[in-house]
Amino acid sequence: MCSVWLSISCFKGQIMSLSIKLKAILIAAALTATSGLVFAEVVVVVSTKNAVGSLTADQVGDVFLGKITSLPGGASATPVDQAEGSALRDDFYNKVTGKSAAQMKAYWSKIIFTGKGQPPKEVADNAAVKKLVADSPSAIGYIDKSALDSSVKAVFSR
Repeated sequence: MCSVWLSISCFKGQIMSLSIKLKAILIAAALTATSGLVFAEVVVVVSTKNAVGSLTADQVGDVFLGKITSLPGGASATPVDQAEGSALRDDFYNKVTGKSAAQMKAYWSKIIFTGKGQPPKEVADNAAVKKLVADSPSAIGYIDKSALDSSVKAVFSR
């Protein structure tokens, strides 16, 4: 009778172990399936009136970190951010500057505190970025590639 009890107990342990493995596989599959939705291709855009044809990742990063205020050729650069907490914003800064949302928040807190600059103007979404950039030759922003149209000009993509 004792050996039957051990066999049942062992069998229950195997089922529980299998259940935990199955849950882990399902979670991994769900994360993989949604990862493409969170990280879309980011396109940096300027006004069609802006003479700049393309920018490097370093140039874009420097503009959005407030390190430079003009583009190649001397045109003024006024960066426009997506809303804080948006996946596109987090993805943009991670790809272009290598900084997370928390690191960017700390970066700008320090810059503001020392009086060395102000963060980019923040707008709600892709449509707001496109409108502001299209209306201002000095504005530079980023949008999801799927939102790109003829109202703005792409100068960098990642």
